Formats: sequence, structure tokens, C-alpha cells
Amino acid sequence: MTILITAGPTREAIDPVRYLSNRSSGKMGYALAETAVKAGHRVILISGPTQLDLPDRVDYIPVESAAEMFSTVEHWIGKADIAIFAAAVADYRPAKVPEQKIKKNNEHMTLELVKNPDILGSARSQFNYEGVLIGFAAETENLETNARGKLERKGCDLVVANDVSRKDIGFDSNENEVLFVFKDRTEAPPKDSKQHLAHLIIEQAFELAENR
Repeated sequence: MTILITAGPTREAIDPVRYLSNRSSGKMGYALAETAVKAGHRVILISGPTQLDLPDRVDYIPVESAAEMFSTVEHWIGKADIAIFAAAVADYRPAKVPEQKIKKNNEHMTLELVKNPDILGSARSQFNYEGVLIGFAAETENLETNARGKLERKGCDLVVANDVSRKDIGFDSNENEVLFVFKDRTEAPPKDSKQHLAHLIIEQAFELAENR
């Protein structure tokens, strides 16, 4: 099978030297890529900037911004049997990006932000993707409710949800505790390493693909 995986954060330029981003390390997405490759599958890894070592034998496509990730996913997703969107994509970007560095002239500075394209939400509606679609939900409250809403709005087969307000899991950590939210049920595997959770997610992805 061919598996497309997005990973890492995006960076949205404010000026030539500054950007907006988030705390995603990319560890979950890279663990998924490594697991899928070791299982003998082709992996297309579309990744924002990380400090991680690239897994062997993946087709690696680096991107910077949400707009770049959107267009890259649009180009490649038709080749994938399974698409797993593990990247933490910025919801907004600055409306204007000056060519020169913004000088520190005032006590306050206001940035106008505009919404980025919804990559996961476009998979079914715009990219016409018909394969297995797995999204991630990073939440701080109402974990299962918010994840199920995301699953239904965006046409996912599975949403993997985790509570990013907790200090012991998630961002920068090698461990995570997640919910698997399917169309007909929710499963709660125990807290585990991201590497082992990647195996569980890939197993679920293969099972969904076989049952389509």
C-alpha cells in the first residue's frame, strides 16, 4: 500500500525573520512513517520543519507553510491508499508579509490574520479522496465530543485525539495517551510510547483499508 503522512508544525511568516508556529515536534508523524515503512509499505512523508532524523526509505517532501502543505497534499493524495494527517497545521497566517524586517518602533503591534486552507477538511470535498482518511485532534477539553465532531465534519474514518493540556504527554514528549474515535465506537488504549501507538494506528489503518 501507499500511505501519505503529514507531520510536524507549519511556519507562517510574519516578516523575513519571524514566523508563527506551534509546539509540535513531529514525533508522532515520524513514528507512523517509520512503522509503515518497516511493514513494507511505500510512505510519502510531507513534513513541516522538525529536528528529527528522517526515517529510512520514505519519500520525503519538506514544506514550510500551511499553504505549501495544502498544495503538496493535493498533488500527492491521489496516489495514497491511506492518508494520515498528523501534522499540527496553523489555522491562521498573517494577511500581509512585508519584504523587510518589521522594526520595533511602537509599544504595540497588531497583526491581521486570515484563515489557512483546511487540509483535512478538503480531502473528501475538494481533493475527492476515497481512501482511508485518519485525522488527529489536539484538544484541551471535551476530548471525545470534539474529536467525534471533527470525524463527522471532515469525513474521517478515524480520529486520534489527545489532551494537549496535560504536561506528561503530547507535545515534545515520547509518550502519549489517545482516544481512537471511529464512526461506530471509541477505544481508549493505555498511555504508551508514541512508537508503540504508531503501531496501533497503522494496524487500525490497515484494518479499515481491508474493510472498505
